[in-house]
Amino acid sequence: MFKKIFKDKHQMTTENTEQQQELDDATIENNANGEQLIVEELSAEEQLAQDLAKEKDKFLRLFAEFENYKKRTTKERIDLFKTANQDVLQALLPILDDFDRALAEIKKSEDDALIKGVELIFDKFKNTLTSKGLEEVEVKAGDIFNADFAEAITQIPAPSPNLKGKVVDVIEKGYKLGDKIIRFPKVVTGQ
Repeated sequence: MFKKIFKDKHQMTTENTEQQQELDDATIENNANGEQLIVEELSAEEQLAQDLAKEKDKFLRLFAEFENYKKRTTKERIDLFKTANQDVLQALLPILDDFDRALAEIKKSEDDALIKGVELIFDKFKNTLTSKGLEEVEVKAGDIFNADFAEAITQIPAPSPNLKGKVVDVIEKGYKLGDKIIRFPKVVTGQ
């Protein structure tokens, strides 16, 4: 029985080889010359190489996009931490303005102890806000008006020719938190 199976298997292999040879011969005859078969094999290899190159390019682009995403989220997180207390500081700005006005009025009195006490409280309050990142936007009378750093409330005729297009008076101080202006100074400009 073993010999019969071996013999049948050998016959099938021989028949398959003969059929393959006939197909190969037919393909070669159908093609004017046998080079096209080789070209097809090379094009398959080239196709695989192109597919590999496309996948590699796609991977590199995806990796670069992910790196950019990480950098962007890190920057956003740092900016968020810098400006996290912005709302609280903005709510405290009117109190800071009131302290400025109160201190100006108290200085008109002659009570030195009262003036010194209010100045100490004001300085402590201002230093606390400064330690949290609040800075005053420096604008004073005589500076050239810049709409990027100040808000013009009104224009008046310039008291002197050298104040045309410049800040005549600062009505309300401006403040910034880090590099971001959270309240623009309100100024009067000369015409």
